Amino acid sequence: MAEDSNRDAYKVPPTRTPVSERTSSLPDPAAFFQTAFSYVIDAPVTFVREWIERQQAKNKHYYYHQKFRRVPDLSECLEGDYLCFYEAEAQWRRDRMVDQEIVEIVRERLSACKQREGPNQFQNCAKEAELLAQVTKAYQDKYGDLGVHGNARTCLMKQKHRMMEERKAQASASE
Repeated sequence: MAEDSNRDAYKVPPTRTPVSERTSSLPDPAAFFQTAFSYVIDAPVTFVREWIERQQAKNKHYYYHQKFRRVPDLSECLEGDYLCFYEAEAQWRRDRMVDQEIVEIVRERLSACKQREGPNQFQNCAKEAELLAQVTKAYQDKYGDLGVHGNARTCLMKQKHRMMEERKAQASASE
């Protein structure tokens, strides 16, 4: 291509950041304070914060995922072993809370299905309704009629009595 003869028509664009021309030999006070702030306040705070984050990354602790080891059932405790009784009671209370939450979750699923399906709820939510019936029956069989002050011992006795009644019913049915 031929060289352009008219260079004044296409001027070179100016640079985006103009270079400031200093007229004084004194240092810029804004730059001085910015540097002083960076070294005196920001650097130590950043160092301590990063050190704390490194320590926390080593020891991750999720308070909402506390895992308890399974302890022996009350029927497995020796006579007079009060620590085993206490641990079995605590385990029973945790199991009861978990079972209550399971029933509540299934109930919420059924409620959401009914809300979503509207008039077709009896047809389309039958599986959830059956699951809720099974879960509530299992919960009632295990914890029903214990009351507010129910504990692991009364629950164990209730299960024992239910098993004895089932054996009597089988024995009388086979005769």
